[in-house]
Parts: sequence; C-alpha cells; structure tokens
Amino acid sequence: MYSPAMLDHFQNPRNAGELPAPAIVVEVSNPACGDILRLSVVLEQDRLQNFRLKDVRFKTRGCVAAIACGSLLTELIKGKSLEEAGRVSAADVAAGLGGLPPESGHAAVLAADALKAALKAVK
Repeated sequence: MYSPAMLDHFQNPRNAGELPAPAIVVEVSNPACGDILRLSVVLEQDRLQNFRLKDVRFKTRGCVAAIACGSLLTELIKGKSLEEAGRVSAADVAAGLGGLPPESGHAAVLAADALKAALKAVK
C-alpha cells in the first residue's frame, strides 16, 4: 500500500520541528480530514541579493502520508531560491514518495499549500 520512500519519511522524518524567530511560520489544514501542517522557514540573501530557504522545518498532525509529505517537502525546498521553491508542486511531492494511494492525495496538496502560504508570507 505505501511505498518504501513514504514509509522511510514517516518512520524517519527529516527536518521535523520548528525554527525560532525570525523564522516565517505558517499553518495550513485540511478541514475534510483534519490534518494540520506547520511549516517554518528561515531565509538568507545570497551575493546577488536573492533570497534562499536557508533552513526549513515542519510539524504535522495527521496521517502517515501527511507526515511523509511534510518531511519530503522540506528536503525538496531546503537551500532553494524562492523561485525554485515556488515551482514545487503537490505532484512533485507525491512523485518523490513513489506515488500516493488515491485516498492519500490530500497529503501532497496539504504540503504544497503550506509551501504556497510560506512563500506568500515572505512577500
């Protein structure tokens, strides 16, 4: 039912936790299933004055897929420019976990929604 990649991210979540201020912290939820994902990001400017996601953390209250998607999302966006991170989609998250069962697709959407909220909060 679950891919080895999904089980690995669920059992060994990467970048779990929160970042202290001045981190940008957003929280999104899926009212249909009750899953909640909190995403914390810290930015840094490079030599060209472009912002990058220096550090990223997540906390999730939800199903196996929601936890795995939050974990993978942090790996996909950490160190990326805002523009690069903005191109990460729910489909990218699902694909990175080896696909999601149909009933778990909402978890990748939750991760993508958290990313969108964080990027919006930056601007």
